[in-house]
Amino acid sequence: MLDSSRQSFIFAHLKNMKAIFRLYILMVTCLVVSGKLMAQDALLKDSGWNFHFQFTGIIQYNPAFQAPYSGQNSFLPKAARAYSVTTTAYIGRKLWTGASLYFNPEMAGGEGLSSTLGIAGFPNGETFRIGEPQPVVYVARIFLRQQINFDKEQLDTLTDGMNQVKEIVSKKRLTINAGKFGVADFFDQNGVSHDPRTDFMNWSLMNNGAYDYAANTRGYTGGLILEYYTPGWVIRAGTALMPVEANGPTLNYNWAKTNSETFEIQKNYSLHGLPGIARLLFYYNTSKAPAYQTVINEDQNGTDTSLNVLTGTQYGGKKYGLGLSLQQAVSNRLNGFFRIGWNNGKTATWAFTEIDNTASLGLRYFGIGKGRMADNIGLAFVSNGISSIHREFLNIGGYGFIIGDGKLPNYKRENIIELFYQVKLFEQLYATLDYQFVANPAYNHDRGPVSLLAARVHVSF
Repeated sequence: MLDSSRQSFIFAHLKNMKAIFRLYILMVTCLVVSGKLMAQDALLKDSGWNFHFQFTGIIQYNPAFQAPYSGQNSFLPKAARAYSVTTTAYIGRKLWTGASLYFNPEMAGGEGLSSTLGIAGFPNGETFRIGEPQPVVYVARIFLRQQINFDKEQLDTLTDGMNQVKEIVSKKRLTINAGKFGVADFFDQNGVSHDPRTDFMNWSLMNNGAYDYAANTRGYTGGLILEYYTPGWVIRAGTALMPVEANGPTLNYNWAKTNSETFEIQKNYSLHGLPGIARLLFYYNTSKAPAYQTVINEDQNGTDTSLNVLTGTQYGGKKYGLGLSLQQAVSNRLNGFFRIGWNNGKTATWAFTEIDNTASLGLRYFGIGKGRMADNIGLAFVSNGISSIHREFLNIGGYGFIIGDGKLPNYKRENIIELFYQVKLFEQLYATLDYQFVANPAYNHDRGPVSLLAARVHVSF
């Protein structure tokens, strides 16, 4: 008979093998489906419809690390594995002149390491705080887009793509987007580091970590976004719904009392003949997010000793901030990016992650090997910090929705390095090996550092 420890070891590895097998079956199924649809692509041509698809599976592992103490939101110091999977269908339909409708059913399953807790710049952007080991299907996006053209002489052709039907538009135009979508589909874009399915995987590298953009737990919201395009410039403004609870699944439809407003200016430019894009972003949120000082005061006078910011009881919480994002081609193979972000840090984070200021930069080089221009390697560094009152809240034992070690006597910035190598295996299939190093997880110099290894497969067409 095997002792209980060996039985637990064997069962744990069988569970991991089942997870890998499920990912493999899903990947093969996606390749078969994509092949059939690609063969039938002519059926959709000029029909007014478009269809795209993506599948992403990630297996991630962290070895054991040093941690003299842990709290309820800590990244666990024991060795662990986790897997996540998402698959999305992107369906588009042309309507009347300049109008199109988009619908994205999505399936997600698996979970993040340590239940997606304990690192502010979490290492897997494909996982949510509420891990669902079994796949769950839901509507990610359903929204209407209307193009209003102002110039009939200067025109652009928007190619067929995910949530974009092929259409001819004016270079000077107003684009109206209304419905359910991801705010990050429009704001804080970056062509080098933005999509954890194909780029860097870390949360604070896929977006400006200090941008507490409106979203439910899965990253989606409802709202209205306007985009004004003119040669060399884009101006965006939008309003969106905030969640009822911090990073909760349900959106609050009392827009008059809780909402998120975002404004962004984008400048397209050329530096020594190489393209670049600069984006300057401002945002202002109102929600039920409590002020850290209020929670600290209530704990000290005994009014409320829960130290819990997940469920605010009163409207009026205000968070505002700004961000600068740059992407620049250095050569025809090498691209770089740089981001900085800041928010006032006085009220609890309500939607994205617990970062009050951040700076990141990185490089991505394409063409690893002869005749393999799609194969690429990426290297990035990000440094995240929090406000002094946020530190005090965590030090007295407070918990947000993603971090909290029970105390924070030795605050340091959370510094992260990510390195990945991505290869193109087939026409629609990419595989990636990823390594991340996290110093001072959750801003705690007493714990860590943490190393994380990951393998990712991605299919899209």
